[in-house]
Amino acid sequence: MGNYVVALQESQAEIIEKKSRFIATLRPVNSEEEAVAFIDEMKKKYWDARHNCSAFVIGENAGLTRCSDDGEPSGTAGRPMLEVLLGSGVRNIAVVVTRYFGGVLLGTGGLVRAYQSATKEALEQCELAEVIFGSRVEVTVDYTNVGKLQYLLSSYEVDIVESEYGENVRFVIFLREEAAKNICDKIIDETAGKAVVNEMGKEYRSVKI
Repeated sequence: MGNYVVALQESQAEIIEKKSRFIATLRPVNSEEEAVAFIDEMKKKYWDARHNCSAFVIGENAGLTRCSDDGEPSGTAGRPMLEVLLGSGVRNIAVVVTRYFGGVLLGTGGLVRAYQSATKEALEQCELAEVIFGSRVEVTVDYTNVGKLQYLLSSYEVDIVESEYGENVRFVIFLREEAAKNICDKIIDETAGKAVVNEMGKEYRSVKI
């Protein structure tokens, strides 16, 4: 299981190229159905535009990709937009770039640059998060070892999901998959084996970038 990046909300950007307006709208989507619905929504919203070109990437490994030139010369819009999405590392994302023609032909190279630039601008406006695969771990210690444990967790920048202070102290923490064993071993070593460490399960968590 690998980590990947997602957008947290919709974003929009606009550029002008030789009097043509390019409006890029980017939205998080979790399925092909959501992506298609979003594209249809943008086409209805910008019904009077010359083109509504689109691209989307679904799946942590970009297993599903689609793009459309929507009447622009083949390969000048949808594919360049898709390449920007793929290169960004963002997944489960769709973008529609709407073009209002300004009366000046851009040529194939100009179109590619314009559609890519609009897509990049929308990505730059979007808040992103890294989706991390790892383990939820329960750690229980006595009060004499709480300070050591807190210092260790802080030094590794471990996310504490919940804490409970009773007869002993119980923390639920989230550990990245690649670091989980090392940190669990460190916890046991630093507390001289007095910490009780139990893995509760695997999961994905989103962390803002």
